[in-house]
Amino acid sequence: MSNVVEIQRADDPRDVIHEAVQLLAEGELIGFPTDTVYVAAALALSTRGVERLVALQHALEVGVAYLALKGAPEAFDYVPGMSALGNKLVRRCWPGPVVLVFSPASDRGLAASLPEPTRRLLAEAGGMALRVPAHDVITAVLRLSPAPLVFAGEAARGRVGFKTAHELADAVGERLAMVIDAGPCRYGQPSAIVRVTGERWDLVQEGVVTHRTLSRLAGNVYLFVCTGNTCRSPMAEGLFRKMLAERLKCSEEDLVDHGFVVASAGLAAAVGSPPSPESVRILQDRGVDLQGHSSQPATPRLLNQADHIFTMTKQHRDAILREFPEMASRVDVLARDGSDVSDPIGSGIEEYTKCAEEIERHLYQILSELSVS
Repeated sequence: MSNVVEIQRADDPRDVIHEAVQLLAEGELIGFPTDTVYVAAALALSTRGVERLVALQHALEVGVAYLALKGAPEAFDYVPGMSALGNKLVRRCWPGPVVLVFSPASDRGLAASLPEPTRRLLAEAGGMALRVPAHDVITAVLRLSPAPLVFAGEAARGRVGFKTAHELADAVGERLAMVIDAGPCRYGQPSAIVRVTGERWDLVQEGVVTHRTLSRLAGNVYLFVCTGNTCRSPMAEGLFRKMLAERLKCSEEDLVDHGFVVASAGLAAAVGSPPSPESVRILQDRGVDLQGHSSQPATPRLLNQADHIFTMTKQHRDAILREFPEMASRVDVLARDGSDVSDPIGSGIEEYTKCAEEIERHLYQILSELSVS
């Protein structure tokens, strides 16, 4: 049986990581924990290692092999000219339990520099199969490796994958130089496999991530931003969700199935604050229930995942762009004439009514610009 090393009991876990990196460079196979299941891995640049991985893959009858990257930006080196949808899924799915198969396989960029055995193995997926795993051990190894790793073994002979290090070690015999044991994997089931062809996606294998979750991840995210996320942006979120559902002739709960996600946040928002009573009352008269709203801050992750960000004022927009200038094409003020939507906080119900009416007018114009039916 392969040598199983419990990294949590090591005198210095860094020694285990360095040994794994060295063995991979020498053409050996290593067993690693991921957030999904335990897998066998070879260094993508090692012809000897990948040929061994191919033999192991055939012996275990495992599923798709894929390239494990250290971070999402690396994907663009292997899939030059990635589509807008591919870019979106890369931002939203990684690090995480999703293998993205970009079809057709790229013959440009770094993919063309991989050894022939590696390209041939990856081609069995029908495209360039990539993933950024979410596990500290893998992250540490990839950080020190000169190239990505090739993973295999997420599913074998009908099983849902190797949930423990010893399950993997028992199955492979002595084919692995080492299996790093970091305890049970977070999910204990394989990654979802998603094929991306231009602006279309297909769920090849449902795993941790379901079809509905993928629909949400692949959808168009509209984010409305104000200061505290208790007045203006929640009203914009609620009204836009209602208007969009009416336009699509579906329930608000089914918007995700039509490819739309609507949310709101605040640049200085606390977590979990309720909406202002005036906002709840004003929108209730318009058939929108805000009572379940809970404020959230406009975190970098949330902003990065949004396709369209509408701010209540120019100051809000400028604050976002100062920190994230690369988001310029996705951030705009709500008012199509570039004016500000004033904050009604602390004012009477009449000011809230005027604010809601103003937001509603701007939303109708935004909706008229969308090609949805």
